[in-house]
Amino acid sequence: MERCKSYQVRKKSAGSVSIGDEALVAISIRCRNLTRLKLRACRELTDAGMAAFAKNCKALKKLSCGSCTFGAKGMNAILDNCASLEDLSVKRLRGITDGATAEPIGPGLAAASLKTICLKELYNGQCFGPLIIGSKNLKTLKLFRCSGDWDKLLQVIADRVTGMVEVHLERLQVSDTGLVAISNCLNLEILHLVKTPECTDIGLVSIAERCRLLRKLHIDGWKAHRIGDDGLMAVAKYCLNLQELVLIGVNPTQISLELLASNCQNLERLALCGSDTVGDVEISCIAAKCVALKKLCIKSCPVSDHGLEALANGCPNLVKVKVKKCRAVTYECADLLRMKRGSLAVNLDSGEPEHQDASASDGGVQENGGEFHSVPNQMPLPSIAPRSTGRSTSFKSRLGLWNGKSFAACTFRGWLSGNSSSRG
Repeated sequence: MERCKSYQVRKKSAGSVSIGDEALVAISIRCRNLTRLKLRACRELTDAGMAAFAKNCKALKKLSCGSCTFGAKGMNAILDNCASLEDLSVKRLRGITDGATAEPIGPGLAAASLKTICLKELYNGQCFGPLIIGSKNLKTLKLFRCSGDWDKLLQVIADRVTGMVEVHLERLQVSDTGLVAISNCLNLEILHLVKTPECTDIGLVSIAERCRLLRKLHIDGWKAHRIGDDGLMAVAKYCLNLQELVLIGVNPTQISLELLASNCQNLERLALCGSDTVGDVEISCIAAKCVALKKLCIKSCPVSDHGLEALANGCPNLVKVKVKKCRAVTYECADLLRMKRGSLAVNLDSGEPEHQDASASDGGVQENGGEFHSVPNQMPLPSIAPRSTGRSTSFKSRLGLWNGKSFAACTFRGWLSGNSSSRG
């Protein structure tokens, strides 16, 4: 047991008893060299158990916990004792739900070594602010469905943590103010903006102008019509290293697509989903201009056989084409394309019930290995007036975001204003 490096604890069923403090401490005593720990639905764990574990397993490098009941004290014990922690993933941590009295989390000794922080579905995720701000070597920040207004915190984070190369923002209350802040990370290579309808072309232009090393850009515009040609043309102008572009619920036209195809000569993976403006002319443009393109996904776009036929003589490096829910594209056209380009894999799902693929839940953008993916565009769309600059009450209620007391308590505000070396 002493040689054990990784341990995973998952509650088996609703009726089963989860691991508790005593069991976790026993594991920590026998596996002091433990480097990876995953906890799932361990609702018997308390702050005391996590603190005891942290003192015994100081070599921990990766911690992933979901639906556990310990709180800020337990998390801070990990951060104070595990100075080699590199990867932290927290989902639905039930012990930090009280926004009014939440104890700030971090920075701790682990802040110096942390490279990846992922926060998911946290009511009071902003209490991790001190940890994120203190993680000077942070490379990847992922924020999924965490409540509260994140613009102010992102401004502080981007001002102090400038080396980030990957940022994911999903179902988050963030606007162009947050994007402008993120543009301070000049080495940014990967950006995912998923269902953040207060982000507009203005924010994307700021990212493009300053983050010129961008390689992967995923945008799910949620059909809010706030990101379009202006933002994409800025990406085409400044982000010449772009290799992967995923657009869901965004309406690019031939103008921006042609500029992207002409300027981004390394573009290898392109997905266009739920775009009302992507038709035969746009696909023909891609076929003629995207010489490096290897994978193309088209879903729920007004494309017909004529547009798909253009791929027969275009995109010389193309190896895979996925067409889903484009009812004007026929199976005869797909067969003809396969015949003309024998090495090209063509996957056609017209959207008719008899042709539905059981694996269609990937939103039409999933590729093996998880390298080329985005989330399904199946959520109800928000009712938002185009280009509105004010915060919409209906937007906040639809996304389940609360901003009254969740900007992380008075103690966190005090930490930001002066006491940056301790949690207070």
